[in-house]
Amino acid sequence: MLMFQALHENFTFLLLEVQTQVQATQEFLLRPTRVLKQQIALRCDRTANMHTAVETKCYSELHSAQSLPQGQVNRIRALQNMAAHLHMISEFCVNITRQMRYLTTESKLTPEDFLPFFSDIIEALALIQPALDNGDLSKALLICRAENSLDEKYQEVFSDVVNKIDAGQGASGHITVIFIYRYLERIGDSLQRIGEALIFITVGSTFKVSQFNSLQETLSQSGFTGSMHDIDYKAILGSRSGCNIGVVETVSPFHESSRQGSIYKEGSLEKIKQEKENIERWNTIFPSLVPNIYGYHEGSDNAALLVELLQGCTFDEVILQGDTAIVENALSVLKTTVHTVWTTTKKSQKVPTNYIQQLANRLPPILQVHPTSVRDALSVGEFTTFSTEELLEQCSMLEKNLAAPFSVLIHGDFNMNNIVYNSQLQTIRFIDLYRSKNFDYVQDASVFLVSIFRLPVFDPRTRDRLNHVTEDFYHFASKFAVASNDSTFQARIAFALARSFYTSTRFELNRSFAKRMYLRAHFLMEKILHHNEAWEQFSLPEDILFY
Repeated sequence: MLMFQALHENFTFLLLEVQTQVQATQEFLLRPTRVLKQQIALRCDRTANMHTAVETKCYSELHSAQSLPQGQVNRIRALQNMAAHLHMISEFCVNITRQMRYLTTESKLTPEDFLPFFSDIIEALALIQPALDNGDLSKALLICRAENSLDEKYQEVFSDVVNKIDAGQGASGHITVIFIYRYLERIGDSLQRIGEALIFITVGSTFKVSQFNSLQETLSQSGFTGSMHDIDYKAILGSRSGCNIGVVETVSPFHESSRQGSIYKEGSLEKIKQEKENIERWNTIFPSLVPNIYGYHEGSDNAALLVELLQGCTFDEVILQGDTAIVENALSVLKTTVHTVWTTTKKSQKVPTNYIQQLANRLPPILQVHPTSVRDALSVGEFTTFSTEELLEQCSMLEKNLAAPFSVLIHGDFNMNNIVYNSQLQTIRFIDLYRSKNFDYVQDASVFLVSIFRLPVFDPRTRDRLNHVTEDFYHFASKFAVASNDSTFQARIAFALARSFYTSTRFELNRSFAKRMYLRAHFLMEKILHHNEAWEQFSLPEDILFY
């Protein structure tokens, strides 16, 4: 506790030092002197030492205590982050003073231009201590928003200086002016990071201010009228979707035990809007199969979605942690649900597939992780193997002549962790529906099968269970194909599996395991390429599905 108190004292002294340095920099621009310039430089040395002291105490506090409350851990992390940005502000002040000697008579700084910058900075710095002491989100947001104000002022000054340069008024001196104002604008960036760190202390998750504003707007649209202090937010780490995703629980200010859970997702406008539209489409056909939408908010480039937090376990958790009876039951409910979706949404019109093109589009990120997963052509006597590039090109050409006989509404990303099973209600529900569309059901089947294979679990008994689920689901899909008179099912699933095996390697750092997958993709493409009969005669080597 004494160390934690000392940490706060160190941070407070660092903040006071930076506030004094900013005031001195403003004074220097009004009345520059050599002594004042030296004092500002010395203060930067002191802030560097203070920053080191804060950082050292942060790491010592985290290391020495065996178990700290999460709120205290968040506070320590935020203090370390804020201290780093306070020192950056200190360095920007020194850089401003150093630029002053390059000014010319034609490019003098005018107080009416730079004093508003300092007014914003000084005001924001003054809010840090009360925001920290009281957990005041409104003050944290005001600190963040100083960055927008400084950006706007910088754009005005920048445009004015550029016009002067264009008019031939001493380009070198005016460029120096731009540098000085650029440092003032960068102080705004550091203030925003400090404000976001203060939000992190209260909310418990890392937010950019734009994301925090988006969460507020989305919650408001959902009907939530409480304070952001009544929100418990937990980020979902490890998401590969490119979105900011978290679990939000709203706590009733009158009943602490009354909590409403939901999933908050924020990302690019196109992606979030598409997911919203897909969820709404699913809800019109299968109202109980996908989450309900609680709120939606659009910004200029990003959007945010608040949806129902489904109760239950993801399907991979069921397989890995449930007993045999639960696994069998979950698998039965899944097959019933999928069969209902496929038969209800089935449309007789043929649909072209593009599995190999999907693979080719994902090849660059695959090669970033596994650059040796591609091969060159090789000839030994009369025997020749195609290069990866040749396999992709030729298989893509063959696939153009292999359309699915009908389409269904597919999930689009039918991995096991996007399927939620509720044992009490005996239901299966789908999440993460961004890629949902009318397409070949084989895509969902192949993605599901490979999501089982790629689980990095090598215990023989668990692998036997995974292989059993794989076999059961593959035979289910095969029977659906027979019942639907789909005579090219095995050929299309070979294309789809090649795609899924290969693209999955970009998420797997175990080289040996990844190699098992991309070699399977190569094997399937070779088998496709050497198939000389009608596609109806193609036979998938089922052993390729099992580890």
